[in-house]
Amino acid sequence: MRQIFLDTETTGLSPDSGDRVIEIGCIEMVNRRLTGQNKHFYLNPERKNSEDAVRVHGLTDEFLADKPVFAAVADELMDYLAGAEVVIHNAAFDVAFLDAELRRLGRPPFAQCVAGVKDTLLMAREMFPGKSNSLDALCKRLEVDNSSRTLHGALLDAGLLAEVYIRLTRGQDALVIDTAEAEGQVLQVAEIDLSAFELIVVPPSAEETAAHEALLAELDKVSGGKTQWRKLVA
Repeated sequence: MRQIFLDTETTGLSPDSGDRVIEIGCIEMVNRRLTGQNKHFYLNPERKNSEDAVRVHGLTDEFLADKPVFAAVADELMDYLAGAEVVIHNAAFDVAFLDAELRRLGRPPFAQCVAGVKDTLLMAREMFPGKSNSLDALCKRLEVDNSSRTLHGALLDAGLLAEVYIRLTRGQDALVIDTAEAEGQVLQVAEIDLSAFELIVVPPSAEETAAHEALLAELDKVSGGKTQWRKLVA
């Protein structure tokens, strides 16, 4: 399964009021392993940032002035996302902004261009009802190191989300980049001849043997003499 963990930063909170996307970060995972094939864009929003937004992400109007507009990266972004399940924290927010950007270009809505959208905020609310389920809160609860997150950043947050998702879905404890798969190589693992190893058997002490027999006798008593090991010994 190909999944893309996506996050955006914006000029404000409302695409309906003209706020725009200024950063997009994407982390690719195939079969629950990072590939290293990621995407990251800074965008010129063609309007001013709100002061509150700048305090969150630190991306000033001066920094964004020479960056490409969304229309210039739309083909590259949507070709990259095509066919993938896109995982977003609070997906309604990011998708609303991406829909607004696509609509300006006369393109279909975001959800029609990808295999599906999964919202980790909704997943977390089901798993941890009544608790804070922000990305920072989930990182703390699930022991994901977010010490480098002094400001919000789309690529950084997408990477943290990938770690959080793995823990939410309990597949493994950490992510690694599968360099062999990323380069189209097959990892060769040498076979091990187990007959070359000698199995060491440590006999139990008299006390351990007595304790074991006592436990078996108790189990035999509780089961009404139906324990199978007595029959096997007989």
